[in-house]
Amino acid sequence: MVRLPLTPAEVERGQRLGALLRRARGCRSMLDVALASRISPETLRKIESGRVATPAFPTIAAIADTLGLSLDAVWAEISQAERTVEDQSVLPVTRHPSLVL
Repeated sequence: MVRLPLTPAEVERGQRLGALLRRARGCRSMLDVALASRISPETLRKIESGRVATPAFPTIAAIADTLGLSLDAVWAEISQAERTVEDQSVLPVTRHPSLVL
């Protein structure tokens, strides 16, 4: 199976996810969180560093559960910047007075 290259938005979202997980992990060791999540420490390291920008849903669900994060909160955090950019890129609709019938 050929994987398409990630878009810049996907890469950025992966970096935000990694930063969120690092903050949520706090002082817990990477090994402790990985083993509790039933994933390899290397996988967690790659996700936290942004090298795996689109990890599998069950993997993120397991890590979020271990860290006490809701999936809704994770999604809200990592997609917030995208919504901000999208909101700014939409130009307001203005009508020219002479064109309004």
